[in-house]
Amino acid sequence: MHLEKNKYKGISRIDQDANHTHGWYVRVWFNGKMHSKFFSDEKNGGSERALSRAVRHRNQLEKEIGKPRTDRKVVTYSPKNKTGVVGVVRKVKEGREVYEVNWNPTPGVIKRTSVSIDRYGEEKAFLKAYRIRKKKEREIYGKTIEPRVEAVVSM
Repeated sequence: MHLEKNKYKGISRIDQDANHTHGWYVRVWFNGKMHSKFFSDEKNGGSERALSRAVRHRNQLEKEIGKPRTDRKVVTYSPKNKTGVVGVVRKVKEGREVYEVNWNPTPGVIKRTSVSIDRYGEEKAFLKAYRIRKKKEREIYGKTIEPRVEAVVSM
């Protein structure tokens, strides 16, 4: 494994000579919780072995907690979101009420589409928007993202 700093998402190099601390620090943030572990060079047989173990740990941890293995940011929850589904917002657009679906097919690119509440009704419009969002998640991440439930939308 190559020892470049910042090459591996969620893995940072720590070198503190004063504290005799040298190794790789894994941090995985998902569903509002931080998971972290330090992999010391000394305890893992050198920097490369420590990095290899850190990468394996990060990948296994992401699998266990349900986070897709990607170098992209994965958003699962926002207290601002009132629909309970990340990437789906209820809003007024050009004088009409809609559910707007947002997704990022590639980093730095935002795509969106709207589902008319007037045309489909509240429940059907929300369900249609939800299905579009989940389809886009499967295309981007290979699976849907299931956040911890903070707010439940009752339909």
